[in-house]
This record gives sequence, C-alpha cells and structure tokens, in this order.
Amino acid sequence: MSSITIRPATVADLDRITEIYADAVTHGTASYELEPPSRAEMGARFDSLMAGGFPYLVAEKDGVVLGYAYAGAFRPRPAYRFVVEDSVYVAPEAKGQGVGLKLMQGLIDAAKAAGFRQVIAVIGDGRADSASVRLHEKLGFRHSGRLEGSGYKHGRWLDTVFMQLSLNGGADVPPAPDSLPERKFRKQIK
Repeated sequence: MSSITIRPATVADLDRITEIYADAVTHGTASYELEPPSRAEMGARFDSLMAGGFPYLVAEKDGVVLGYAYAGAFRPRPAYRFVVEDSVYVAPEAKGQGVGLKLMQGLIDAAKAAGFRQVIAVIGDGRADSASVRLHEKLGFRHSGRLEGSGYKHGRWLDTVFMQLSLNGGADVPPAPDSLPERKFRKQIK
C-alpha cells in the first residue's frame, strides 16, 4: 500500500488543481467564488504565488493529486509582509483520509522555514463543526474573529471565521533580517 506524499506543486499539477477547486466552488461553501476559475486563471494565480516565493504544495498518492495547499500574502500593504493566509482544498474522494492535515503540516513547516510570523485562515462557512475549522483547531490555530453573514452562496448566508497561528516567535521577537518577507521588502525599497 502506498502512502500520501506531500511535495511542491508544479505547472503539471494545474489541471488537477483546477478540477479540485472547481468542485469546491461548485458544491462547497469554503470558497466564496460562485463560478470556478478557468485553467488559465488558476495558472496565473499559481504563477503569482511562485513569483512571490510562497509555498504551494500538493498531496499525491499513486501518481494522483488528492489535494493542494498554499500560502499567499494576507494583505498587500508592506507592514503585513510577515503574515500569510493559507488555503487548502482536498478532492471529494480523498476527504476524511488525513490529506488536509498532511498538507497543512507541510504548509506550516514551509511558512516557518521562510520566516513568516503568522498564518491566517479565512474560513468561509465557518461553522464550529466544519472540517476546515476542526482541522485548523487541531493544528493549534486560535479563533481570532468572525464576520457574520458575510457571504451568500447556495441560498444561505455564511459567516467567515478568522483563525490564526503564530510562528517563529510571532509578535514577541523582532523580524529576522534574513527571512523571505524581509529580504523581499528590502529588495522592493531599493
């Protein structure tokens, strides 16, 4: 029996990533998009994250991508440079098999290695019993806010939940000058 492998995503994975996300958009409430983006749009999003040096991972078993996760900028203003927002999506047939947990563990490790200080989860349909809320709680994220009735999808109002995980000392120590966010910032201001 083979196991699940977590690895960096490549352009070759984008067709499958697009399929997984299209299912989440069409049938789920985690994403507030109403129409699935095209393969070209997903490619542009991927390219933007890669150009920024952000982690983008896939879970694979027997050559089949079962899910993906990435971290991207939380907000564009430079003072937010040490904060990333996570996204994780699992193929319908792979849910409940620990794929999301393995992806998020890999993503957290990659965000730590890059020198980020906070990971923010912005969870659509943030009911207490949602798989995403439970996953983030299991990984040590704490609840940090709720926007009630912030999205309307599939005929109902949805709350958005914010959860947060501190990394690398969080806000208790100064930024590391050799961290990815600090190196990128210094390069931009030159």
